[in-house]
Amino acid sequence: MTLSMHQASAPVFTQGLKGLAGVLTKAAAHVEAKKLDPNALLHARLYPDMFPLVRQVQIATDFAKGSVARLAGVEVPAWDDNETTFEELIARVNKAIAYVASFDAAQIDGSEDRDITLVRRGETSVVKGQAYLLQQAVPNFYFHLTTAYGILRKGGVEIGKRDYLGAA
Repeated sequence: MTLSMHQASAPVFTQGLKGLAGVLTKAAAHVEAKKLDPNALLHARLYPDMFPLVRQVQIATDFAKGSVARLAGVEVPAWDDNETTFEELIARVNKAIAYVASFDAAQIDGSEDRDITLVRRGETSVVKGQAYLLQQAVPNFYFHLTTAYGILRKGGVEIGKRDYLGAA
């Protein structure tokens, strides 16, 4: 049995994003119930040189939408990174879920050998679709997803593995 590029991308990103929306929803309820300043959690970091929660969520959604767009050979949509509340972050995650869902298998399957051009810090590199998905996109997506979860957990939000997995 083979695993298609669509199966290895869209459902993976969707499940992670649903988990992210869930933990952000619990975080919003947590700050409201405890009468906490939401900005303290929104701008929290695991370590001073790491991005805060808001940016972790933005990057995770960027990897999900950017990955499926690149694999499908379409322009990656640019989204403003201007979220300042839990509600806005949840809306961004839901927008990413809808965007990922807008691609059908035929658009992504067969992209294993597609050239994916990446520009990072002004440097351009080209990788094949499968290497991009498995060695860059998915690991980076999970890094930022996990870091967001860690920030929330460290901030006292009562979440667990089932929440992270989007299975709660």
